[in-house]
Amino acid sequence: MIDLSGKRVHFIGIGGSGMSGIARIMLDRGMSVSGSDKSDSAVLKSLATYGAKTFIGHNATNIATAQAIVKSAAINEKNPELVAAQSAGLPIYERAQALAWLMQNQISVAIAGTHGKTTTTAMLTVVLQSCGADPSFAIGGTINASGINAHNGKGKHFIAEADESDGSFLAYRPNGAIITNIELDHVDHFKTLGEIEQVFLDFVNSIAANGFLVANISDPGVAKLLSQIARGDLNIITYGTSEIAQFQIKNAQVTNNKTVAQITVNGSSPVQTAIAHELILQIPGEHNAENATAVFATATHLGFTASAILDGLKGYSGTKRRFELKGVQNGVRVIDDYGHHPTEITATLKAARSFAGAGKVLVIFQPHRYSRTQRFEREFADALSKADFTLILEVYAASEPVISGVSGLSIAKHLDSKSAKFQPAMVDAVNEICEMAKPGDVILTLGAGDVSSLGEPILNKLNQRIN
Repeated sequence: MIDLSGKRVHFIGIGGSGMSGIARIMLDRGMSVSGSDKSDSAVLKSLATYGAKTFIGHNATNIATAQAIVKSAAINEKNPELVAAQSAGLPIYERAQALAWLMQNQISVAIAGTHGKTTTTAMLTVVLQSCGADPSFAIGGTINASGINAHNGKGKHFIAEADESDGSFLAYRPNGAIITNIELDHVDHFKTLGEIEQVFLDFVNSIAANGFLVANISDPGVAKLLSQIARGDLNIITYGTSEIAQFQIKNAQVTNNKTVAQITVNGSSPVQTAIAHELILQIPGEHNAENATAVFATATHLGFTASAILDGLKGYSGTKRRFELKGVQNGVRVIDDYGHHPTEITATLKAARSFAGAGKVLVIFQPHRYSRTQRFEREFADALSKADFTLILEVYAASEPVISGVSGLSIAKHLDSKSAKFQPAMVDAVNEICEMAKPGDVILTLGAGDVSSLGEPILNKLNQRIN
């Protein structure tokens, strides 16, 4: 375990959601923090008000007073600050190592899975707060109610989102974990599903001795994982739609912006009577009912009462970029969502269909990473076919080099021209989607890149067109 106590810590890439959250917690703990990012942002301004010394752009002089470096996974080997730190012999740590150091003296719960990590982490955080606890937390998204993604709590728990994208979550060694699902993704790092499965098994084996695992037994990838766990000291708690789940989700119904379901807690022996609880969420989506069931199981294991947990879940209002309502203009609702994997898109469009009611679902989708687009082009097309019409933008590279022949057209070519179109120009995409929209419709901006910036222009254009 690293030791950053008393050190002046410099973050290379401090503006990212994960990096900024760790920096915020360190500042809350009285540590000296500096950091740089390639461009200015509200995140950097916020950290500066907290006491961080921030720099716009990367320059070797930015690390002049640093005693330790924390770097984002997006930082390449030629970064001038990284090169200078190496030359100076400064200790250099990955983001996950810094977060693991922050977590070490609390009861830590890490939330992992190919999909649903951010929502489940935020839900668990809000629930524990509602139950009267004050957990520390680090989330890859911003909680709507509080407007923050990290906090140094006074309570005994630390809730952390565990990102599997590069395998670095193995550094956490939490007391407990949630695994929501396991699928092939991050194909820039993992070439096969088998590699993903192995890193999740390694993650389970990294849980502290006598820890616990809350696992979605309804997911085929997680079910396979459960069959491979050899540890006898691990308390395994299952949830999901399966009848063999200890915490079973039943009768999930989605109407407009609400989800209602039943959580049945099955007895540990055949003679024990199952206990049923009503779940009410103020966000749509059957997948969110599953996420909430994971939270219910975890919070129950941590010793909180069912009624308090359910009240907390009912009060959860979502996170930024997870089916986030950006506004309504003349009867057209504009939603933004981070979904960037075919499975996530399918779930999001299912929720959008319920949300739209009799209206149409119109999508602007931005593929994220060339490697992911190349690997899943047909799956993306199948998922997007659930929309009434989709405009597909050019690929958001996310620091990847261009792969020849791969573009948004790679997906569009698999869709009927009556229901989809490749439109690389964002301005034209906004104009076209607004021309299609009618009162009662839903416009959904979808993807992990800068497509999220289109919400306000869409609302402005809708107002100009109709008025």
